[in-house]
Amino acid sequence: MLTRKVLITGGAGFLGSHLCDRYLKEDYEVICMDNLITGNAENIAHLIGNDNFTFVKHDVTNYIYVEGDLDLILHFASPASPIDYLEMPIQTLKVGSLGTHKALGLAKAKGARFLLASTSEVYGDPLVHPQKEDYWGNVNPIGDRGVYDEAKRFAEALTMAYHRYHGVDTRIVRIFNTYGSRMRLRDGRALPTFMRQALNGNPLTVYGDGSQTRSFTYVDDQVEGIWRLSQSDYVEPVNVGNPEEISILEFAKEIIELTGSKSKIVFEELPKDDPKIRQPDISLAKKVLNWEPRYNRKEGLKKTLEYFKKKVLAE
Repeated sequence: MLTRKVLITGGAGFLGSHLCDRYLKEDYEVICMDNLITGNAENIAHLIGNDNFTFVKHDVTNYIYVEGDLDLILHFASPASPIDYLEMPIQTLKVGSLGTHKALGLAKAKGARFLLASTSEVYGDPLVHPQKEDYWGNVNPIGDRGVYDEAKRFAEALTMAYHRYHGVDTRIVRIFNTYGSRMRLRDGRALPTFMRQALNGNPLTVYGDGSQTRSFTYVDDQVEGIWRLSQSDYVEPVNVGNPEEISILEFAKEIIELTGSKSKIVFEELPKDDPKIRQPDISLAKKVLNWEPRYNRKEGLKKTLEYFKKKVLAE
């Protein structure tokens, strides 16, 4: 059997690098493409030397060239945490628009299946709870967070346009807060921030009163859902996330308990447009992918703790 070939944009990032591992395990030839602005070569260092793995340093907002056949494109290139897209608003908009356009153009030229990494952020600060795929969202298009939210919403629209107009075989995954090894300690997201603060014995920073909720998905579960979607026949967006919802204040307390830290909790002003609630309805994923999370939050956090301990020690 001929080896299938996949291009993973953003493949040196947190989630992208785990996808490189998974597709190699599934006997794909993997081309990992990343400009290393938020990705890290350390995430894929263990793959260098693998005959089925190639790393290409490239900005996907420019023309993408891949030699030979290509079966699948996973478009995961994008800043993905608030600290990144607030520091790089133009790049975030460009990779969601120009980058998606270039990746879809390549999929069309190669006759490859295309899977877009979208996000729960397309729901904005939702007025529907939990969030189902048919909810159109409540996004402030000109707010600070809008650069990421609207980039992903545009990317979804562009993906569906290529599917309908050009007949490109497309998939869209809406990813909810994911955590695990290879996260950057200072990427601004709640989990790595709390882990770093707790392990250093510093106060944990909770924004607002901490009543806002999130639903955290362990990376192995997320990768499994993405794999199943990439192999499925379902074209429209699918939520892949863990419905186990928790308030940020309770989550901070959970991290303090997990790490055995004596850290206190301090409160700071809530950022503008910060979503008050976030919980996926995964009925569709259960139905069309036969997927649901295997790990509850406590199990996943225990598996992640050793990684964060090493990262904090290395700082």
